[in-house]
Amino acid sequence: MKKKIIVMGTGAQGGTIAMRLDKEAGVEEIICADYNIKAAERLEQNLSKARAVQVDAHNLEAVLKASKGCHLIVNGLPPDFNPILMESALQNKMHYQDMASGPVEGLDFIGAVKRQLALNDKFRDAGLSALINTGSAPGLVNVIARTSADRLDICKQIDILVYDGVWTNRFIPFWWSPETAFGDMAAEPINFENGEYKLVPPFNDPRMVDFRGLGPRRMVDHEHEEPVTFGMFFKGLEKATFKYGGPACELAESFFKMGLLGTDPVDVKGTSVVPLDLVCKLTPPAPADPETIKDALSEGMALEEGAMLIRVTGTKNGKQIVLNNYINAPGLTEAFEKHGITHESFLTGQSAFLFTKLFVNDRIEEKGVFPPEVLGADSRNYYLKEAAKLGITVDEIVESRLQ
Repeated sequence: MKKKIIVMGTGAQGGTIAMRLDKEAGVEEIICADYNIKAAERLEQNLSKARAVQVDAHNLEAVLKASKGCHLIVNGLPPDFNPILMESALQNKMHYQDMASGPVEGLDFIGAVKRQLALNDKFRDAGLSALINTGSAPGLVNVIARTSADRLDICKQIDILVYDGVWTNRFIPFWWSPETAFGDMAAEPINFENGEYKLVPPFNDPRMVDFRGLGPRRMVDHEHEEPVTFGMFFKGLEKATFKYGGPACELAESFFKMGLLGTDPVDVKGTSVVPLDLVCKLTPPAPADPETIKDALSEGMALEEGAMLIRVTGTKNGKQIVLNNYINAPGLTEAFEKHGITHESFLTGQSAFLFTKLFVNDRIEEKGVFPPEVLGADSRNYYLKEAAKLGITVDEIVESRLQ
């Protein structure tokens, strides 16, 4: 039976998911819902199965009305909307998918994940699946981490290492929201160590990581969901970290040390100024449409390199083994030339869509609320095979000693 899917939020990721769903044989209709009706209507005009509706996602009744009869609600909105959209999924008996648990004001990432997992019994009892944290990181990396961990007798440590060296000659430090980027970087990262969560200072534990093809690059601890969910769902795990690096990270670190990412007002010649507000106001926004991306690229690239590495360490037959998983995907120039979008939109949007495809093709057996590392082997294998068809592949390098 063909399915009706509602995509809440038609920005970069939601729009990518809708465009991919339009080509799925198992999809009957895609409801593109957004408070910005023009954004939703652009998809309706360009896709054969899309229908645009204006919805204020703060209003539960409006969400319930728009999503009535849907098989799945895809949450492409900020994590602040997770509770209301999860509630709508329960009331309308729909499956649920989102991109992230945090950041959420007033909650650290542990609290943000736990508030979603608290609905596990309700979704399970209703026979529904709520798949959280589905993008590239978190999302794709969780699938890879579990797949590697399953090859070991004991999985001791998982490190997610993301280096972003995309830098245009035009000053564009981030290819997603500067407000989100600076906020994430100024937050205290959460590491999982010896069965406990540990809050560490921003830009903690700088170290050089030797990436294949790039060489050593400076990486620091960064706030993300993966250490939180890995600590909950990987039995016997001793340590989990997420590290980030690149020119934008180094810029943010300098701002942080100067106090420019602070949220407390400071007096500047008799005027009260919030440093972070000023920095965000002056930071160029990420190009979001083909024309602005093309315009930015017209000035050329100063640097275009990157790496996403999932390192899983443990033992097999009593011998220590390290599985280094490198994700291959188009860079900025290639992503724009082939798809008219940025590398950020490509990898995150395609990775998220593939989780939606699992729902469309009835490839998810688990019920309740859970992140991607809980998915069974068949679901994960299907996911990775479909990812390869879209140009997202994984190279595994095994490190071990003969004796």
